[in-house]
Amino acid sequence: MKKLLVFLCSAGLLSAQDPSPTAESVAARSHALELAGAFANEGYKIRDGFWSGVVESGKPRFLQVNLFSGNEYWFSAATMAPNAKLAVALFDENGRLLEGEIFQDGDSAAAGIVAEASGKYFVRIELLGGDKADFCLVYSYK
Repeated sequence: MKKLLVFLCSAGLLSAQDPSPTAESVAARSHALELAGAFANEGYKIRDGFWSGVVESGKPRFLQVNLFSGNEYWFSAATMAPNAKLAVALFDENGRLLEGEIFQDGDSAAAGIVAEASGKYFVRIELLGGDKADFCLVYSYK
């Protein structure tokens, strides 16, 4: 399978790597993997890579991804910041919000879809509660 994620560094898009991981970003990764593990119990494979960064209230982060028709995907994000509340949403290449399954539980959130067509999609990570938070995003597929 080709590398799924294409990274963009402008306009609030995530960068490929966090140059200096913090204790908070490491803890957020552990928390995101724990959430993704629930989907692994349903036959989803957790992709090896992860994406981390900082999200601020009112400044959502976006990640461009290439998805393949017919595959099922879950994008799971988490933070360890106190009072943080995350949301994850998926959009098609035209910016249309996609209907799918949504999970939100305070400092963790996930969004799942079945890709209707192969192509570009966008994942939005949004901070709904709190001011600023380190987060980590992982994805699962089947």
